[in-house]
Amino acid sequence: MTVITASEQKTNLYCPSLTAYKRRETITINIGDIPMGSAYPIRVQSMTTVDTMDTQGSIDEVIRMVDSGCEYVRITAPSVKEAQNLENIRNGLHKLGIYVPLIADIHFTPNAAELAARIVEKVRINPGNYADRKRFEIIDYTDASYAAELERIREKFIPLVRICKEYGTAMRIGTNHGSLSDRILSRYGDTPLGMVESALEFLRICEEFNYYNIALSMKSSNTQVMVEAYRLLVQRLDQEGLKPYPLHLGVTEAGEAEDGRIKSAVGIGTLLEDGIGDTVRVSLTEAPEKEAPVARDLIERYTSRLPHDFIEPVDQCPINPFQYVRRDTRDVYNIGHLNVPRVIADYSKIEIQSLDDLKSIGHFFLPVPDKWAMNDQGADYIYTGKNPAPFMLPNGLKEILDYEQWNIHADRNNKFPLWSINAWNEAVNVSNQLNFIEGDIHSFDQDFLEKVSDNNNVVLIAQTTNAHAMPELRRFFYTLTKLKIKVPVIICRAYSTNLGNKLTLYSATDIGGLLVDGFGDGTLLSPIFTENAEKSERIKSAAAYNSIAFGILQAARTRMSKTEYISCPSCGRTLFDLQETTAMIRKHTEHLKGVKIGIMGCIVNGPGEMADADYGYVGMGKDKIALYRGQEVIKRSVTAARAVEELIELIREDGRWFEPNEREILV
Repeated sequence: MTVITASEQKTNLYCPSLTAYKRRETITINIGDIPMGSAYPIRVQSMTTVDTMDTQGSIDEVIRMVDSGCEYVRITAPSVKEAQNLENIRNGLHKLGIYVPLIADIHFTPNAAELAARIVEKVRINPGNYADRKRFEIIDYTDASYAAELERIREKFIPLVRICKEYGTAMRIGTNHGSLSDRILSRYGDTPLGMVESALEFLRICEEFNYYNIALSMKSSNTQVMVEAYRLLVQRLDQEGLKPYPLHLGVTEAGEAEDGRIKSAVGIGTLLEDGIGDTVRVSLTEAPEKEAPVARDLIERYTSRLPHDFIEPVDQCPINPFQYVRRDTRDVYNIGHLNVPRVIADYSKIEIQSLDDLKSIGHFFLPVPDKWAMNDQGADYIYTGKNPAPFMLPNGLKEILDYEQWNIHADRNNKFPLWSINAWNEAVNVSNQLNFIEGDIHSFDQDFLEKVSDNNNVVLIAQTTNAHAMPELRRFFYTLTKLKIKVPVIICRAYSTNLGNKLTLYSATDIGGLLVDGFGDGTLLSPIFTENAEKSERIKSAAAYNSIAFGILQAARTRMSKTEYISCPSCGRTLFDLQETTAMIRKHTEHLKGVKIGIMGCIVNGPGEMADADYGYVGMGKDKIALYRGQEVIKRSVTAARAVEELIELIREDGRWFEPNEREILV
């Protein structure tokens, strides 16, 4: 863990409180009849996918979005003709009595922005490509040439500022990690600092003209980068004496289904926990009306967050919250230090009776060749409590028993005990290899922590019942960091199986928010079953919780266990069916563990927005696809019918392709 000075720790406070839930105070900005800012509820928005020139199709889609809970609707305006048609869409909605504020999404085209600002309630510009240059060139800017570029941008941007001020139009200055200009990259690199500075350059011009009706955003498909950038932005606004502008939150190109929801929650939820964020857009590769309910579920958690149990305040942050560094811990058995975070499956309320009961957590017995196999999401440990497995487990799966059961078990070398603190203090026989001790921030007091600090066979399981769960667990990790205690810690959270879709969002927020700060050496997601839950239901829940646990680790970039798809949520610029294409690419590539594939509907969301991807599939025209390796285009104008095959061949050339059945791991 990076050591920082006391003065640096004080400047690292980026939110109202690291322990008590409190919304960050912002100015109010006016977007039509629905204002945004800390004096108002956190708003929900989404973006249309229909071609903006399809007036009726756009109107119909906006209606579906509003019905699903959207308070603002963004529509792409890539050129002047689309910007002009925004008026027809707006008038059509007004005739139906629908006055939802519309936001014009602008890339590359100042003329379109200036026209749209006279029509709709808000315009969104990306400083990386609005009057700036993104050619993926490495250019060494001198101070003079850098200043000259800024002046050129200023001249291009000032007309839009004046129009917005005259018409009462709001603006979002939305930086995207993947589309930083060559100029910014040359000075700041591909960093959160570069993202923040990119936005501040435009913001300073706005303030020069006393225009303040502005929201800001710092989006990335990398949750660590996204969280760090927003935190740094808040700090820089305060340091420079700029107004506390409201913030729009989003993880760009989050993907689809469970993965997209987990990734969105890790990024957005982590910031909401600290009171940061005034409007939310969940970017899923699904129909836009599917996004608002997910955003609403994330937001509504904070309407009842207060009052919560007291957490001891901190006035110094003992880590650098603007740069990921994993907490330094010792290696205990295969947990902590350089080991990937481990996944523990909770079977303590599921009686194991047959080999098939372990399929839910990624372990399969193959009668022929009479061996166990494990997939990429095979749990590392299984907690069976008082009900040990009645057969020998595969080598890739270790068992944890309650200490009473472990004490009387014949095999105490291949099974490990879970202790309460009181039992540990009175223990006579302990495992020489690995002992788990469960507790919370109150029972893991300083006296106890100092007693176990030098034990090479102890791993803590930290849990909480506080409604403000993530900050309480984070406060515990702060204590460990301050005391320089290197005992590994498993993050434990228990959730009712009745939560439905909220289970994914809540767990990804509570655990992912810790992981992005470098905290946690593993996860234990415990299902809380209804009293009469059938075994089949319990097994099904075990599979769901195991999948979510691996998904959280992947979304937080701490353990890659499957292919990652950085797919945009589609908009009127999209040149092919994104949902269908993403599903097709996933079908052929989902076995490629750790490979990141960007699937972008157009060049606007092309090499820039998928900056974090290993390979890219980008629409460049009707039935024309460009294939990328990183940010370098490798093949152009590939027909859609051959594009997936060509993508596979590209992966094969790099030695990263294997057939699905080659991935079988025998244990």
